Amino acid sequence: MANKSVSCRPWTGSAVLFLQSLCPGVNLLSLYKDSKGKFIVFKVIKLTLSDSAGGLAGYEILKVHDADPFLGVEIKFLDVSTCQQFLESYSSGTVRQSLSQHGCRLLALPQEITVQTQLKASTHTLDLYLDQMELCLQQIHLSQPERLCDEEIEHLEQQLQSQAFNHAQQSLPHTQEESVPVNAFKFQNREFRSNADTNRCSKFSNGVGRNWKFVGRALGKNCRALKGPAIDNLAYEYEREGLYEQAYQLMNRFMQAEGREAKLSRLVKALEDCKLMSLAENILEIHP
Repeated sequence: MANKSVSCRPWTGSAVLFLQSLCPGVNLLSLYKDSKGKFIVFKVIKLTLSDSAGGLAGYEILKVHDADPFLGVEIKFLDVSTCQQFLESYSSGTVRQSLSQHGCRLLALPQEITVQTQLKASTHTLDLYLDQMELCLQQIHLSQPERLCDEEIEHLEQQLQSQAFNHAQQSLPHTQEESVPVNAFKFQNREFRSNADTNRCSKFSNGVGRNWKFVGRALGKNCRALKGPAIDNLAYEYEREGLYEQAYQLMNRFMQAEGREAKLSRLVKALEDCKLMSLAENILEIHP
């Protein structure tokens, strides 16, 4: 009976993600301690978690602390599926890739940074047995959070929400519509060319990770070549080549099928539908 009562409780757990930039001149810990750099580093972390955990729900950041030479990020997971998706992203390298891309964009660096990571649950270093998913989940579940969300984190979250609201306000259509060229579209009140070139396809493939299927299904609403079992067939056909190749072949299939109608605006709309705004901004090279 005791085991049954425990299993009925909501699943929660915590882990600490340790981050360190290996690039000279980019010290994440020092940047976070700086009043101007703190919000940018927090946004990099938040966007990375959104990419790797499948959105904004199912987890929360409790505290970001000094673990010299690392920056420690204490994360509380609110359900097992979100935690598992994060672990899969961490194991595949998607977390490091997202950190590198968002860090490069938001810190306005000339090239992507190399980030060293470590994941711990209590005293257990999960990097040592990432191939044992059940064991990792068990250790995170046993490591129950000992604190509530830090006041500093609450303030940073409010700043992030305020910035997102301002972006949304800027994206609202004007009462008198401005003329946009046929080969262009508007995003966040800015004008972009509609052609989906190879460079942008590569950025999509690098950044979308495991979310490529969701984007494919969003594109498939208006693309016959991506309807039905097409997405699952692509996943099976290019499983050995990995996530980048699966995402790249998705874009290749879309562009071949749609021809001139395979516009960048359609990809950006699909990313919006999948709540992958940060990836859309990265593809369009929008800097804060």
